[in-house]
Parts: sequence; structure tokens; C-alpha cells
Amino acid sequence: MNISLNLIAFYTIVRKEVLRVIRIWIQTIVPPAITMTLYFVIFGNLIGTRIGVMGGYSYMQFIAPGIIMMSVITNSYGNVVSSFFGAKYGGHIDEMLISPMSNATIILGHIAGGVLRGLMVGGMVTIIALSFTNLELKFPLITFSMVLLSSIVFALAGFINALFAKKFDDIAIIPTFVITPLTYLGGVFYSINLLPEFWQSASKFNPILYMVNAFRYGILGTSDIQINYAYIVVITFVIILFSLSLILLNRGIGIRD
Repeated sequence: MNISLNLIAFYTIVRKEVLRVIRIWIQTIVPPAITMTLYFVIFGNLIGTRIGVMGGYSYMQFIAPGIIMMSVITNSYGNVVSSFFGAKYGGHIDEMLISPMSNATIILGHIAGGVLRGLMVGGMVTIIALSFTNLELKFPLITFSMVLLSSIVFALAGFINALFAKKFDDIAIIPTFVITPLTYLGGVFYSINLLPEFWQSASKFNPILYMVNAFRYGILGTSDIQINYAYIVVITFVIILFSLSLILLNRGIGIRD
């Protein structure tokens, strides 16, 4: 299949994914916006006034980048895992597999859809955050590149989860038992400098820590980790997860079983 036809196939998948998000916006856009607003009200206004300054900024300013990144991560993941598993469950994944489009195009199309939903929700949460506090955006390139790479990582993770899932309950296991704990332990609501030395070291095995801190650095200019390490970690995850997704899809894992 030539490049132009692959591009058409890619555009078709992305268009389908975006229309799906917009069509059921009451499920895809509104709930995360409400949830993140509650985070700002509870953690920012109520608890933040008691905590005071963290990292040289008000607590509301400090947690805002982490909450934005959390919304991007969860929605990028959720969009791909639900969409691709739905394609498996409905049987129309077979139409894509027997078409001339490459497996890489199938992956990239779904990943792009997940990224777009993540960015849409992240943009809405950013607007909500600005109604609570001021965000400066000190390093735009770092901010946008990190949110994009992080969204890709979790969209790919959602794709892999969808491949292995055999029933709808399976697509909720990873978000509940992996992503949520890693997010809360990833420096969204606190600086790891407050932790004992052992737990600071343990936290550095959490990839979300690097995503949140690099994103926070892009907006506020403060971070608990070195930014170059963050890019190394996140780009490594992108390469590994994309390669794994392609290998699994080429072998028909979870599809031809």
C-alpha cells in the first residue's frame, strides 16, 4: 500500500475517532472537566489555603499543571482503550485488518484520536485552572512537547490494554490499579522533596513523575527532576510501547485468539 493511501486511511481513522468524541461529548468531555474542577475546589481552595507555598508558588499554582497533565493522561488512555476494544467487540476491526492499510497506520490513527481527546480535555481543564489561579507558561516548547509525548505514551498503553482485553471489565483494571496509583504518587499534589530519601528514590521509578514535573517546569519553571531525564524516560516509553503494539498487532495477539 502506498503512502498516499495510508494517509487517507490514517485520516479516516482519526476523523472517526474525533467524531466519536464529539458525538458523545456528554461522556467524553464533561465528566473529566467536572472532576478536575472538584480537584481545584477541594485541593486548591480548601486544602491549599492551609498548606501555603510549595516550590516557591501558591499551592493552587503548584498543583494546576499536575491536574492538567492527569486529565490528559487519563483521557488519552481511556479513549484508545474503549475505542479499539469496541472495534474488537463489534467485529469491525476485521474490516481494518483485511484492508490494504498497514498495521502501523491502524495504531497511529487510534493513537492520534486518543491524543486529540487528551488535548481537548487538557485544554478545557487549563481554562478551568485559569479561573482559579495564574499560569505563566515560561517554556512553551517544553510544555507542549511534554504534554504531547505523555499523551502518546498513555494512548499506546491503552491500545495494548485493548488488545489483551477479553471483556469490558478488563479495560478498567489498568486505570484502576495502575494509572490512578501512579498518578497520585507522581508528584501531582506534592513535591517529592517532602518525602524521606528512600521514597524520593522510589518515586523516580514512576514515569508519571517525569511527565508531571517536566510539564510543571514548562509552565512554572520549577521541577523536582532534571528535564533532560524526563525526555529520555518519556521518549523511551514511546519507542518501546509503539514497537510492542506493532509486534502484538502483527501477531494477532488478542484478535485472532
